[in-house]
Amino acid sequence: MPSIDKSKAEIRQIILEHIPKEAEITRIEFEGPALAVYAKRPEVLIEQEQIITKIVNLIKKRIVTRSDPSVRLPEKEAEKIIYEIVPKEAEITSIIFDPPLGEVVIEAKKPGLVIGKNGATLQEIILRTKWRPRAIRSPPKPSKIMAHIEHSLYASSKERERILRNVGERIFRPLLYEIGDVRITMLGSAREVGRSAILVQTRESQVLLDCGINPGSTKPFEAFPRLDAPQFDIESLDAVVISHAHLDHCGFLPYLFKYGYDGPVYCSLPNLSLMTLLQLDYLDVLSKQGAPLPYDQKDVREVVLHTIPLRYGVVTDIAPDIRLTLHNAGHILGSSIVHLHVGEGYHNIVYTGDFKYGRTMLLEASATEFPRVETIITESTYSAPTDVMPSRADAEKKLVSIINETLERGGKAIIPVPAVGRAQEIMLVIDEYMRRGELKEAPVFIEGMISESTAIHMAYPEYLSREVRNKIINEGINPFESEYFTIVEHPSARSEIIEGEPCIIMATAGMLEGGPVIDYFQNLAHDERNSLIFVSYQIEGTLGRRIQKGAQEVSIVDQEGKIRVIKVGLKVHTVEGFSGHSDRRQIINYLRRISPKPENIIICHGERSKCLALADFLRRKYKVNAIAPDILETIKLR
Repeated sequence: MPSIDKSKAEIRQIILEHIPKEAEITRIEFEGPALAVYAKRPEVLIEQEQIITKIVNLIKKRIVTRSDPSVRLPEKEAEKIIYEIVPKEAEITSIIFDPPLGEVVIEAKKPGLVIGKNGATLQEIILRTKWRPRAIRSPPKPSKIMAHIEHSLYASSKERERILRNVGERIFRPLLYEIGDVRITMLGSAREVGRSAILVQTRESQVLLDCGINPGSTKPFEAFPRLDAPQFDIESLDAVVISHAHLDHCGFLPYLFKYGYDGPVYCSLPNLSLMTLLQLDYLDVLSKQGAPLPYDQKDVREVVLHTIPLRYGVVTDIAPDIRLTLHNAGHILGSSIVHLHVGEGYHNIVYTGDFKYGRTMLLEASATEFPRVETIITESTYSAPTDVMPSRADAEKKLVSIINETLERGGKAIIPVPAVGRAQEIMLVIDEYMRRGELKEAPVFIEGMISESTAIHMAYPEYLSREVRNKIINEGINPFESEYFTIVEHPSARSEIIEGEPCIIMATAGMLEGGPVIDYFQNLAHDERNSLIFVSYQIEGTLGRRIQKGAQEVSIVDQEGKIRVIKVGLKVHTVEGFSGHSDRRQIINYLRRISPKPENIIICHGERSKCLALADFLRRKYKVNAIAPDILETIKLR
């Protein structure tokens, strides 16, 4: 049979030939995208890292070393020894054991002391407990969703072990056919914004890039990906790769598990927490609206158990003929540009997801360099000639000016924000400008999922901009916990805010589709002293879009389920430039600077006219093969 690499038997033989006998290897398992080497003396392999590096170079597969379960100390004993070994100054906040991986995660305020000089403390923990330690920084603020995920993984360790073994067996199966026939089918986001879902197929494998919803539509046929397409077969699906946590990219993922998918989900480390948070909130919003649920909490839990988080830049096998690497997309925390390497250099696909080719206060700009690129699939949300965003500095000044004017006339500034990304960006701006004295000091009330989302941002400072990362890690300053901010813990506090002094209110949801912002809006909409400030994209069909377009009256469903007509008397502003998307200029510059140059450019995730126009412009201007496929269209890339 043709094979992209060596057979399982050959791989096992190479490993056994190169690993010293004193390590006492007990077994070699294919677990998820890695090969797990179990040993009674794992410290031998960790001390002699060059041996593992040499084997990795020979077999071109990831290897992790684990202790055999028979030699690991019971968790209580191991925990006691860890506290003995690690200096008290490290300030351990929690110790979490992960039996399927044989790992112990040690959270500490000073993780460097857990590691020790040249890793000496970690080595001692391995030697005395046989658990492999991983030191991480304690998040400044506890996250309920991260704790929930940890509990789910711990409580289902046997199930996760089964999942990893099944995934490993599927990835490392021998190829049935020679590499060829790389195709993509647009199951969503074709000439539209929302329900991103792109099926990538080879002769051997099937990978789904994103599985989102269209939050602007209530009709299932338009709101959900076209999984009814004949090309899509859930039983043949090898993997799902999620670019980022926004619902239009991951909101329909649990549905796959409801209907039998048992394979892996790949995404960045922060994405798992954010994705879980937003999926659970989506169910909560639907329940309050009395709408039918496409899946339930049990299915969200299945997503958690099947997710294999990856760091940026790590090359990972996800199918017998496909390797995956994630790169920073600059859109939101953990957002990823997806690089798929098919065969041994046969074809390379880069899928941008949503990306920002420009630095912001919160994040670094998207990656542009890849080992190889033949086809790029790019979003086009703001790709029209008129989509020219102001500079970030101009956007900040405009926002500050609007807030100052609102406060000076005795009004309240309502800023509807998506909980993930935009909320944290605006928080940084408000904190910075108030500190400088350029923004009038006033209470800043923060409500909704913003607080939980911000806790997740704090837990992953290494994914944030250099400045914010440096403040949190090196200077001990946390701009998300500014003295100007007040977290609204309970809805009962809203009436006092609504009736109180001039202030700034940041609340979810960003498009006024549910969330606490609705309560503030309906109580403050009549007063012309107040302002409603949009800082994010308003999808067609949403309440936010109707108000943005100048509606004088709008109907909303209140908390009691009654329809209310609200007169819009407050001032409505849109501040462009805070978008996590690239504008036309940035998109074109990005496509020009991608290295190496792609042969094919596929345009998606934009309004119909924008997708078609951008493809036409790129064909004429740069003489490249640029197309904007329609929904259900299949394109053969090679």
